[in-house]
Amino acid sequence: MLKKAFLIIIIILLFFGIGFSLGRKMEPVFEQPEELDMSLFWQAWQIVQDNYVDQKEIDKDALIRGAIKGMISALEDDHSVFLEKEEVERFLQDTDGFFEGVGMEIGVRENQLQVIAPLPDTPAEKAGLLSGDKIIKIDGKSTTDMIVEEAVSLIRGERGTFVLLTILRKDWKEPRDFQIQRDVIQVPSLQKEIKNGNILYLRIFQFNRKAEKDFSQLVNEVLKKDIEGIILDLRGNPGGYLQVSVNIAKWFLEENDIITIEQRRSGEEIIYRNDKKGQLSNYPIIVLINKGSASAAEILAGSLRANKNALIVGETSFGKGSVQSLERLKDGSSIKISIAKLFTPDKKPIEEKGIIPDYVIEMTEEDYLEQKDPQLDKALELINKID
Repeated sequence: MLKKAFLIIIIILLFFGIGFSLGRKMEPVFEQPEELDMSLFWQAWQIVQDNYVDQKEIDKDALIRGAIKGMISALEDDHSVFLEKEEVERFLQDTDGFFEGVGMEIGVRENQLQVIAPLPDTPAEKAGLLSGDKIIKIDGKSTTDMIVEEAVSLIRGERGTFVLLTILRKDWKEPRDFQIQRDVIQVPSLQKEIKNGNILYLRIFQFNRKAEKDFSQLVNEVLKKDIEGIILDLRGNPGGYLQVSVNIAKWFLEENDIITIEQRRSGEEIIYRNDKKGQLSNYPIIVLINKGSASAAEILAGSLRANKNALIVGETSFGKGSVQSLERLKDGSSIKISIAKLFTPDKKPIEEKGIIPDYVIEMTEEDYLEQKDPQLDKALELINKID
């Protein structure tokens, strides 16, 4: 009887749960698929119960959760992961743009934890961390095979405390240590400036909940001014909500332009189109990207290139072209799982490919130290030549 009960629990937790994502609810289904053979799992479970030396130390709940983590890990998808309840809370804090830590987006590329982008005016940026830096150790702990969520939990911490990051950069022969003091991080959504008298320089830091409202307010201000072109800076933008990126893209596009194509597991394609002429659609535009531009930022850049022939300047973007759904389990933990792939309007894949600039210009370490910006300089040069 005990054996049967545990089998039912394992099946329920491993394969279904009660999930939701962005208002979409899934009806719980608990029947075991006919083609699924759980006997191997149960055999391993029974071996542990019958043979493990410290029987009093066995935490059956921890074994179940470990099995779930192993299942998700076996997908070999850096973006799909099991999150404990407290990790879910940190994830939601990220999307709201307010937390305590050092202020950088991190991810895994080629099985190596790295900095996607340090956020502006944060301890990470002030310490000199750059997009593409490989994080070798966190407080002396190796990051080999470490998932992003574990790394985040180690780097985050109370304001005023320190974390030691061991970093390897592209041109360095040996890793170097960065001791960084944590602080309260509040991610801005936008930054604007008028360049050369009539060029709007607009930087979007992240597609969080606040960005869409701030962008709408900014556009209303811009339309009152004599602007002749726009430089859209998406460098270091790690992404955020897909729908926020789609809604911002609409401001730049003509009616019926395709913004992005989402492909689900069944092969079904969901095409995101603009439903009206955007109020910024008549302005020439240059887009800045770098290897810290990811996800929703890549969607926007790819859409502007495909529809408006927008020139793109900088470095090849990160290459995250997938959609994740946060599916809740009954105890408050969640599975963040990839549910779709994203393509540019001309059906080019983004995942692992990224967006390749029309003008490839790398920022050197000296450029950062001397506060030079050859990428922005090139954009200003080009926008004056666009008819």
